[in-house]
Amino acid sequence: MKNLVLDVNVLLDLWLQRVPEKVLFFIAELIAKGENKNYWTWVSSSSLSTLEYIARRELKKGGMEGEQAKQATHALIADLLANVRLLTQFGFQQVMALQLSNDVEDAQIVMAASNLQGSTAIVTNEKRFQTGGEVAQLSLLEVNTWLRQDENRSVEFIDLKTQQDAIRPQLEHNIHRVLAHGQYIMGPEVQELEEVLAGYVGVKHCIAASSGTDTLLIALMALGIGSGDEVITTPFTFIATGEMIALAGAKPVFVDIDPLTYNIDPNLIEAAISSRTKAIMPVSLYGQCADFDAINLIAEKYNLPVIEDGAQSFGARYKGRRSCGLSTIGSTSFFPSKPLGCYGDGGALFTNDDALAKAMREIRVHGQDRRYHHPRIGINGRMDTIQAAVLLAKMKVFEEEVTARARIGARYSEFLRDVAVTPYIAPENRSVYAQYTVQVENRDEVQQRLKEFGVPTAAHYPVPLHLQLAFSCFGSSDGSCPVSEAASNKVMSLPMHPFLTEETMSTVVRSWREAII
Repeated sequence: MKNLVLDVNVLLDLWLQRVPEKVLFFIAELIAKGENKNYWTWVSSSSLSTLEYIARRELKKGGMEGEQAKQATHALIADLLANVRLLTQFGFQQVMALQLSNDVEDAQIVMAASNLQGSTAIVTNEKRFQTGGEVAQLSLLEVNTWLRQDENRSVEFIDLKTQQDAIRPQLEHNIHRVLAHGQYIMGPEVQELEEVLAGYVGVKHCIAASSGTDTLLIALMALGIGSGDEVITTPFTFIATGEMIALAGAKPVFVDIDPLTYNIDPNLIEAAISSRTKAIMPVSLYGQCADFDAINLIAEKYNLPVIEDGAQSFGARYKGRRSCGLSTIGSTSFFPSKPLGCYGDGGALFTNDDALAKAMREIRVHGQDRRYHHPRIGINGRMDTIQAAVLLAKMKVFEEEVTARARIGARYSEFLRDVAVTPYIAPENRSVYAQYTVQVENRDEVQQRLKEFGVPTAAHYPVPLHLQLAFSCFGSSDGSCPVSEAASNKVMSLPMHPFLTEETMSTVVRSWREAII
C-alpha cells in the first residue's frame, strides 16, 4: 500500500478552485474513498489550523459573513476528514521539527509521513517544500506515474502495518491517555474494554486477561478441573489447547475432526466420554465456529460444561450468535496476528454464569477477592492497560474488518476453487478467516515455489497434538485420529488480512497456479 500526504496548498487549490477544472477533478479523485485503491490519502493534523484560517479568510473576502464562513469552513474540514486519514504527530516529532527546519509545519509533516508504512510521498505545489530525502515529493502531475510504479516488495502474510496507519489517531489518543494516568496494569481501559467486548459478544460477563493461553487455564481452574480428570478436545489445533488441560493436571482426550471444517467432529464425542470426563473444549479453528448446537446437546446429556477455544474466531457467527457466546465459557486470544489483536499478549473470557465470572476474576489476580485476601489459588493473569487501549481503538473498526475478511475469503475461493481444496464454511456460519487455509498434496515444494515468488505461507498445523512428544504420556498413538493426521500433511495457509487488494490477491492466485504445476 502507498501513502499520499496532501500538503495544505493542494487542498486550498481544490476548495478555492484556483486551478483548471481537470486538475480540480483529479484532486477530488485523490481524496475520494475507494475499496480498490492501492493507496491511502493523508492530511497532516498540523495543516488543519492553516487550512481553517486561509479558507475562512478567503470565504470572507468573497462576501460570506463571519459566522457563516466559520460554519462553511468547518463543514469543509469535516467532509475532508471523512474521506482521508489524519496524520498526527508525537511530541518528540514537534520538538525535533523546531531543530531541523525553518518551516516548522513542513518539517512536522515530513517527520510524521516518514513513520508511515510502505512507500510515501508528499503531494505539494510549493517548490520551496523540502523533504530532506525522508520521503518522496510529488507535484500533482507526477502522482499518477508514481502510483503506477511497482513497489517491488513481497506480499504481507498479515498486514498489521496498514491497520495501524488506518487507526493511528485513535490509537495514539488511547495510548497517551494511559501514559497520562499511569495505571499500567488493570487500569480503567481494561474495564471499559470488558464492557465493550461483553456487549459485542452478547453475554453478561467479560474477563480480560494476560493471554489467550492463560484464559484457557483460568477457565479450567474456575470449573475445578484437576488431577485425575479428563477434558475432551481436538488434536488439530495450537498446542496451548491441550497444554493447558495438562497443566491443570487433567488428561486431554483427543477426538478427531470433521474433514470439511477441521473442527471437532460432534459425532465422535459421546464415545470418548468416561466417568472422569469433566468438560468438552472444542476449538473454533481458522475463524469458523465448531458445531455448538450438536456439542452442547451432548454436554447437556452428560451434565458437562463446554469451553470454546475461540482464539481464532472472535467476531465469527454461528446461527446468528457470536463466537465466545455459544457455550458455558468462551475464551479468545488477542495475540497480534489474531482477527482482533493487540500489540503484545492478551485474551478474554466470556460467560453468562455469575458464579463462574466471579471465580475467573479472582483466579486472574492470584485468587484474590479483595486486596491481600485469597480464598482460592490463582495466577497472574492480569491485562496490561496499554493492550486494552489498543484493542479499544481496534474495536471501532473491527466489524468493518470482519466484513472485509468474509469478502476476501469468498473472493479467494472463487479464484482457487478449480485448483485447490478451499475452505468449507457451513451455511449457518460466518467465518472471520483467521487463516485462509487450503490443501495441497506436495506442500513443501509448493511452499518453496511460492516463497520464490514472494508469497509467504504457513502450515497450521503440521503435527497434530496427539502425535506431539509432550502428550505421549497420555497414550495417544499414530492412527488414532486419521482425519487430523491426513490434514496435517496437506494444509497450507495463504496471506490473509482485511486490507488485501484485488491486485494482491491476483498475485497470490497467479503464483499459486504456477507453483502447483
